[in-house]
This record gives sequence, structure tokens and C-alpha cells, in this order.
Amino acid sequence: MRTHTGEKPFSCTVCEKTFAQKGHLDSHLKTHTGEKPYSCSICNKTFTVKSNLNVHMRLHTGERASYSCTACHKTFTQKASLMRHERTHTGDKPFSCSICEKSFPCKFDLHSHIRIHTGEKPYSCPVCEKSFTRKGGLRSHVRRHTGVKPYSCSICNKTFTDKSNLNTHLRKHSGQKPFSCPVCKETFSQRGSLMSTLDSHKMTHTGEKPYSCTTCKKTFSQSGSLSSHMRTHTGEKPFICPVCEKTFNKKSNLDYHTRTHTGEKPYSCSVCEKTFTQKVSLYFHKRAHSGERPYSCSVCNKTFTKNSKLQLHMRTHTGEKPYSCYVCERTFRRKGHLDAHARTHTGEKPYSCTVCEKTFGRKDSLHSHMRTHAGAEPESSKDFDRKSTYKINRAAFIYEEITK
Repeated sequence: MRTHTGEKPFSCTVCEKTFAQKGHLDSHLKTHTGEKPYSCSICNKTFTVKSNLNVHMRLHTGERASYSCTACHKTFTQKASLMRHERTHTGDKPFSCSICEKSFPCKFDLHSHIRIHTGEKPYSCPVCEKSFTRKGGLRSHVRRHTGVKPYSCSICNKTFTDKSNLNTHLRKHSGQKPFSCPVCKETFSQRGSLMSTLDSHKMTHTGEKPYSCTTCKKTFSQSGSLSSHMRTHTGEKPFICPVCEKTFNKKSNLDYHTRTHTGEKPYSCSVCEKTFTQKVSLYFHKRAHSGERPYSCSVCNKTFTKNSKLQLHMRTHTGEKPYSCYVCERTFRRKGHLDAHARTHTGEKPYSCTVCEKTFGRKDSLHSHMRTHAGAEPESSKDFDRKSTYKINRAAFIYEEITK
């Protein structure tokens, strides 16, 4: 009757969570005590609940699922797993958040989502004390410390810390993109977590940004983007290049940087065969061929291929100069201009000529100098295929220097 009335008379004395059945409370209490009384007779792995042991034993016996999906015939060892899977076909999301009304196919997913609102991260790493909203997130994180990658690709032998990452990787070999956007029908190889996934893509239609920075209140569509952003406040750069020891606040930035040592450019344009170190660079480059400029200025209607270029352009209307020199407090519209200016204080000249070893504070100055070795005029339109871009950027920098 309690399933109808919703009554939950059994309460946990530790966290006050309530249950409809005493057996469920007893099982829950073991999560606080750490007690795991049910042990596998083959590998000695222990469990808090006997039903979990029974499911585990099927891994040893080879017994495969008695529960089969009528839509795709995929099989499962547990009825509950089958029920969750069937919702991927029906689109049913019966569990709804009482705060933002977002709905989920699994109760577990709802509980994890609620922690976004409460800020609760109950799972903590014993090595670095980083905390997580999901136990699975902690388990995957710990493998970064241990270096364990138990999941291996049968095609290329690449190894992964998570089975889900392996499954996503396998789709690169098969080309499978099973997740489709209901708005524009674009397909994806993965539903959630990464930038190129369906869940992130949907937010481009809804404008939803559920992750908020506690310091500056900036919002993000992905938790990973928020984590990376937080490092701009803390200054943390945990990713270190093994070649030159340069540090980065994002692993992706380290991966891109590493290619400057290896010279690898794995992304190639199908039109002009130009190659790139980053997939996103190829994505934007393709717009040069298609003529697509989807970002438009609300003031003068000028259009741009990138949102970042639009944001820079908007500062010409607003006069905003968000980047400030820590020595003389001079301000700049672009971070690159600030970096170049800062070298006038430090004397740093990181760009070196490969012919005569002369050094420069600016990359464009090095490019101009290199032409003197080639016997050409430094800024000839014949030798500088992006002269107009260079002149615009150079003029903008000089203007900011003299109009402070």
C-alpha cells in the first residue's frame, strides 16, 4: 500500500533519508558503515546487497541476460537495466526535478542532477580530496592517479579508464552516430558530457546554461567548462607538458600544445587539404569555403565566422578593455595585445629566427624579419598572404598603445 500512499516510515539516523521498507533502510545503512557482508566465492569481491552479488556472479558463470529488449534485442542481466534501456526508445522521462522541472529517464540521474542545485559532492578522492557528485566519477578519477586503464579497444589497442569512453571511441571506427537532435536532426556519437555531444548541442537551441561560477556568476552549459573556468580564478594549471614543462589549465590545451613539438596536424580540409592541429580550427576554416558567417553584430550588422570574433568586435562599440597590465595598468581589448605589451616590461623575446637566432617579442615581427633572409620586402602583399589581417591587428594594437 505504501507504493500508492507514498508513505516512508523508516528513517536513516545518519542522513535522515526515508524508506518505505525496513530492508531498504538496512541496505542503505551499510553505505554509512562500509559493511559489505556478501562476498564472491571466486574473486572475493564484496557487496552490500545480495542481489548485487547475484548479478556479479553472472560475470563468472557467463550467464547472459534473461531480459531482452523487444525493440533492438539488446540483452540485460537485470530487469531494472532493461526498463531503463527501453526509455531510450520511448523517450519516457518519468523523474522530474522539483527545482527546474528538467526530467530524466532514471531516478539515479535525477539525484545526481539535484546535486547541481545543492552543490553537494559526497564522493571524495582519498589522494587529492577532489569531490564528485557521482561515485562513478570518483572511480574514474582515481584511475588518473593509479594510471589504470582497464578497457582496451579491440581494433587499435588504445586503452581507457572508463567503459563509456571505450564505447564512444569504438564509434570512431564504426562511424556510428546513434543520438539525434529532435530540433535540427544533427546526429552525434555521444549523448552527454563532452562538447560534441547531443546534450551540449541541445543547449544551443534552448540557451540553457545550468552551471554557474560561484565567484563571478558566469554560467556554462557543461560542468567541465565550469571546472576549466574556475581555474582562471585559482590560477591552477595542473596539466604539464613532458617536453618543455609548460603548464595548462585544460588537458585539451596541453594536447594541442604537444603537437607543436611533434608537428602533428591530424585534421585535414577536404576542399583545400590544409591541415590543422585542432578539430575546431578545421571547423571554422571550412566556413572560409562555404562563406557561412552565422554571428551578427546587433549594432552594425557586421557578420563573423566565430562568436569570439563577434565578442572582440563588440568592444569597438562598447569601448570595453577588460585586459589590464599588472605593471602600468594600461588596458587592452585583446589578451594577445596585453601579452605583447607585457613583454615591453619583462624584456622577454620568445620568438627566435631559425636562420640567425635573432629574437623578437612579437610573432609578426619575427615573420617580417624572416622575409629579409628570403630577400623580400618585409610586408609585400606578394609575400604576406594575410596582409590586410596583419595590418588591421597591428593598427589596433598601436591605437590601444597611444590612446590609453
